[in-house]
Amino acid sequence: MSESAPAVERWLAWRYLATRQREGFVSFIAIFSLIGVALGVATLIVVLSVMGGFRQQLLGRIIGMNGHIVITARDGMAQATPDLLARLGTFPGVVAVRPVLERQALIASQGQTRGAMLRGIRAEDLRGREIVARSMVLGGLAGFGTEPSVVMGDRLRAVLNLGQGDKITLVTHKLNESGTISPRYTDYSVLGSFLTRRFEFDSSLVFVPLAMLQDDLELGNEAVSSIDLDIADPSQAPRMADEIRKALRRDDLKVAHWLGLNARFVGALQVERVMMFIILTLIVVVAAMNVVASFTMLVRVKRGSIAILRTMGASPRTIIRAFFMSAAAVGLVGTAVGTALGLLVCANMPAIGALLSQITGAAGGGSAEVDFITSMPVRVQALEVAMVVVVAIVLSLLAASYPAWRSTRIEPIEGLRHE
Repeated sequence: MSESAPAVERWLAWRYLATRQREGFVSFIAIFSLIGVALGVATLIVVLSVMGGFRQQLLGRIIGMNGHIVITARDGMAQATPDLLARLGTFPGVVAVRPVLERQALIASQGQTRGAMLRGIRAEDLRGREIVARSMVLGGLAGFGTEPSVVMGDRLRAVLNLGQGDKITLVTHKLNESGTISPRYTDYSVLGSFLTRRFEFDSSLVFVPLAMLQDDLELGNEAVSSIDLDIADPSQAPRMADEIRKALRRDDLKVAHWLGLNARFVGALQVERVMMFIILTLIVVVAAMNVVASFTMLVRVKRGSIAILRTMGASPRTIIRAFFMSAAAVGLVGTAVGTALGLLVCANMPAIGALLSQITGAAGGGSAEVDFITSMPVRVQALEVAMVVVVAIVLSLLAASYPAWRSTRIEPIEGLRHE
């Protein structure tokens, strides 16, 4: 009897799941409970993956234009000496060292004037910025640094109605010995423009050859606003910043990392991610409650059968396991179906995004912000999918525990009395 107990329990679990005329309504609820679990799991996976995709793109645009670690002077301009640049390049994990000089300026062309942020950078460093190199929509980077030319955001170029090769005047300021400020004018040509789809970059950023900007501002050839470091693993930026700070032992330099410089933005994304996970988990909780309700009703319907099994020698443990397997099967199958459905939707998200764009009329609008939203970036992370599956399984098993426990509360005499 004991050897055949598992087979009996599996047979009973299957019979409890099978549809019969008397308990057809209960089975109907169980089916919709399975569908609810599946949809809840699929929704969790899809939403977390899409949010992960947007988060990756947003952070990529932030740290793609700036360094993972930024070294600045505590007072005045930093001096990017060859020895300092070479030493920074020797730190393990550092893949690029880029001296940068920034200055606010005005751009004048064809009777129009706009404010801009000038960023002096070496030609090889600009070509190494993938976010700029792959976002060029006009011209190219081949001639950067060989002649007085600039590469600017495409929104700024469009506002000034400039084309490739057009002349512009950069207006900066100079502090005279008497303490007065006088303007400085320098002529450049437009080499090209980029479109990163981030407004503050596309509408105000202008790249200028570093040596030329230093000469225009009458600064030394080592004077920079900051030294940007790119590292192999951006998540290790806080640790590496501490190591560089301790190794340099320079009180005149300040070492910061991208997580600290964008702490509010990164923190907001993290809070949103956690809250969305909690809120969407409630969908699975509701589906699990349906499992509890349907199988609690099934226990009441099966009182007579439970009483007969008990009088035939079936142990309470056998009854518990049978109902537990029956209820748990609904949650586990729903979790498996939902996981497969969620991954399938994520795999086809670009096509789904394009279809939604056509339905809502957002496609072809030419707006960078609209294109960013309708592109529906997806980043499926194995850890997140595993977390969703574990949470769904735990909730399903907890939901199966109560009906199984209720089945042992039925006394054989009471059960037979109602038959």
